[in-house]
Amino acid sequence: MKLRKDKWLDIEFPEAIDFQEGPGILAKDFRNHGVPLIRLAGMDDGVSLLNGCNFLDEELVSRKYEHFKLKKGDIILSTSATLGKTSFVDDEAVGAIVYTGLVRMRPKDGKVYAPFIKYLLQSPRFTEQIESMGVGSVMKHFGPTHLKRISVTLPSIDEQKNISNLFPALETAMEHVDVQEKNLLQLKNKLLSDLFSDKKEFGNQITAKDFETVRFDKIAINISERVEPKKTELTTYVGLEHLDADNLVIERTGTPDDVIGTKLKIYKGDIIFGKRRAYLRKVAVSHFDGIASAHSMILRANEKHIEKDFLPYFMQSDAFMNRAVQISEGSLSPTIKVKTLAQQEFTLPKKEKQKELVALFKQFDETRQQLKQQKATLKLLKQKLLNEILG
Repeated sequence: MKLRKDKWLDIEFPEAIDFQEGPGILAKDFRNHGVPLIRLAGMDDGVSLLNGCNFLDEELVSRKYEHFKLKKGDIILSTSATLGKTSFVDDEAVGAIVYTGLVRMRPKDGKVYAPFIKYLLQSPRFTEQIESMGVGSVMKHFGPTHLKRISVTLPSIDEQKNISNLFPALETAMEHVDVQEKNLLQLKNKLLSDLFSDKKEFGNQITAKDFETVRFDKIAINISERVEPKKTELTTYVGLEHLDADNLVIERTGTPDDVIGTKLKIYKGDIIFGKRRAYLRKVAVSHFDGIASAHSMILRANEKHIEKDFLPYFMQSDAFMNRAVQISEGSLSPTIKVKTLAQQEFTLPKKEKQKELVALFKQFDETRQQLKQQKATLKLLKQKLLNEILG
C-alpha cells in the first residue's frame, strides 16, 4: 500500500474530532431500568457495551443529559483506570450515555473516517503527547482538557480507510486467543471444583478412599521473615496489585524503592497469597527471591504431608477460596488471620495421588502461557505496523 505522507495534514485534535466526557452521576440516581449508563465494564467484553451498565430515569436524562446520548458510529475511549481502551457504538448502544471516565468521540466535517479514530488514538504521535503530559504511570486520568492540547497527522479519507482495513484480521486473531484462554481457565476451574466437591471423586482415577482430612498448618508453613525495603539488597517487590486472579504466574513486579514500611521476604518457590480481600483470588508462586506486601501470606509446602507443586493448585480451588472469604474479618478491608487459617480443616487427595493431578494442572497452565505469548506476539505485530504507518 503506497501512502502519500507528504500530503498528510497536521491538525489540532479538536478540529478533526468532537469529544465529550460522560457526566459524573451519583449512585442515588441509578435505576433498575431506563436509559443505559455505559461503564468501563461494558468495554471489556468486546461484544456488548451494555454489559455491567446502570440505568437512569428517562425524564432525568431528557432534562439534564440529552446532549450526552450516543449515536451509531461514535467511538468511546476510556480515560481512567484502563487508559486507551476503545469501543464502537452499534445499534444496541444508540441513545445510551457514557459515565465519567469515558469520552465519546465523533468525526467532524468529514475529515476523519470513524474507524480510523481508534488507530489514531494508538499511534506513536498521540501516545507520546499523552506521556509528555504526565498521563499514565503518574496520572490516573486524562480527559478533554488534555485532548484539546493534542495535534494529529491525518491522511486522506481514502488512505484512512485503507489503513483501517489492515488491522481487523490481527484484532480478530487476538480475540480468538482471548476466547481460548478464557475457555481453558473455565475448564481448569471446573476440574478443581469437581476435585474438591462433596463427591470426593475425580474421573476413574480417584475415589473417596483416596481422600483424607488435614489441618492447613499441617500442609503449609507460614513464613514471616521481615524486611525493611530501604535496607535490603533484594531488587524485586511484589504487591497484591502485581498478582492476577486465577494466575499462579507473577507477570509484573515493582522494586523496594517503590514502597515503605516493613515487608515480607520471599524465596524462589514460595507461595504468595493475598490475605486481604481474599475474594480477589490472588495466589501465585514466586520464581525469584524478593520482598512482598505485608498484606500477603508467604507460604511453603510441608512436603511431609503434601506435594510441593500441589499446594498452589489447591489454593486456587473454590474449596479453599470460599473458606478464605468466610473466615476473613473486617468489613471495609476483610483480612484473614494466620492463626485462623492454620486451624481450618480441608479434605484433600492423599499425597500419592497428587503427582498425577499436578501433571494435569501444569498442562493447563503451560497451554495458557503459550496462549498469552501468542497474544503478546500479535499485539507486538500490530504495534509495529502502527509505528511504521503512523509513526
